[in-house]
Amino acid sequence: MKAKAPALRSKKLTDAARGQQCALQIVGVCNYNPETVVFAHLPSETHGMAYKSDDIWGVDACSACHDVIDGRIGYEFDSGEREQYMLRALHITLMRRVRDGVIEIKGAKYV
Repeated sequence: MKAKAPALRSKKLTDAARGQQCALQIVGVCNYNPETVVFAHLPSETHGMAYKSDDIWGVDACSACHDVIDGRIGYEFDSGEREQYMLRALHITLMRRVRDGVIEIKGAKYV
């Protein structure tokens, strides 16, 4: 087991979730209400009991999808489906942060 490194924390990254559409949009779960969207940390090597993942490793999630991903509400995912939702949402969330200037990638351009 790896020792936990200090976690990357950024209020700008997490606050940017406010007012966004849910990036998870789990079928039959999502409430599609931007007023309930928060930054939901995804599981990672730095994730554990009472210790959240780095703030770069999370998604914009409505309250309903967040509850399912965190396991507070049960949901029967097919094999690999939970991971697909999380990776898709991570891509959406990261691209939003780049688009909105919260994350800057030097030399990047859209082609």
